[in-house]
Amino acid sequence: MSDAVLRGRMTAEAEGDVVVFLIGMRINRFRAVRAWLPVFRAMPRMMRELAAEPAHGLLAHRVLLSGPREFAVLQYWESTGKLLSYASAGDLEHRPAWAAFNRRARAADGAVGIWHETYAVPAGFREAVYVDMPRYGLAAAHQAVPVRSGRDRAVQRLGAGAEA
Repeated sequence: MSDAVLRGRMTAEAEGDVVVFLIGMRINRFRAVRAWLPVFRAMPRMMRELAAEPAHGLLAHRVLLSGPREFAVLQYWESTGKLLSYASAGDLEHRPAWAAFNRRARAADGAVGIWHETYAVPAGFREAVYVDMPRYGLAAAHQAVPVRSGRDRAVQRLGAGAEA
């Protein structure tokens, strides 16, 4: 993904539904390195695996930091089916990492926390705007296009979602 800034007001153009997956961890006890370091190291392995095989369905991702103890990854997927398929595949990185985390979590007594949220967003129920930004978020997962006349306000870009 290029870090070249796209000048002006852009929006994301995506056909059909969009799947947004947020996953993160929180270090609850810094000194319990054995509990949280394996969790921290597992995500880059999964991201490399997904980047190497586009057929798994990950379209784009971005690492987000929320201070010294919280980390998250924002992900855009082709479909919930591909996301769930990756998560449950025994021969890929996620499932063994999840099993290992569960074993360690029981012994670590709350030293590290993890969370995830999945959003399946129907067409017409999303909008995005980026001003003087590189391709980012939904525009990195799909296509960045200039904001055109008649779609320069969020309510106009939302379409069906604005009526709900």
